[in-house]
Amino acid sequence: MIKAVRSETKYKGKAFSVRQDQLQLPNGRISKLDIVDHVGAVTIFPIDEDGNVWFVEQYRHATGGELLELPAGTLEDGEEPAACAQREIQEEIGMAAGSMQKIGEFFMLPGYSTEYMHIYLATSLTPSELPGDDDEFLRVERVHITRVLEMAWENKFRDGKTLAALMLALPYLDIPTDGVE
Repeated sequence: MIKAVRSETKYKGKAFSVRQDQLQLPNGRISKLDIVDHVGAVTIFPIDEDGNVWFVEQYRHATGGELLELPAGTLEDGEEPAACAQREIQEEIGMAAGSMQKIGEFFMLPGYSTEYMHIYLATSLTPSELPGDDDEFLRVERVHITRVLEMAWENKFRDGKTLAALMLALPYLDIPTDGVE
């Protein structure tokens, strides 16, 4: 049985902290693990009545460039995931969802992070803008769902949460498959 014997916070930031845990392994040895403690987040799969999925393109410094990804964001202190999802799509794409349905959840990087992602399907979209974060510079892009599938197969999405959300959304979508291989 693995047993935690010590935990020490090494860094504390706005959205996450980093701690070092010492674990006693079944063979008696001690192992050190660095763990990112994250408050949790949401990813939203917004699709309009015409079958367009709404994405944001933004600069992600850790990747060295811009990524096309689904709207997403970090939970605020005490915020419910569904409320966070509604707030994030208003901030990021300027739309509100008449229907916000939870379609999945998962750990983002369980090898070293506690970040838990909640995935929502947003439909019945209507204009409703909230001011975005001061440090986010986003470009909104709408892509028809059949093209979204092609883009996924062409490796155009380099963001894991976007790919996972697409897979979780598929059973809820009416997708024409003519000509899609």
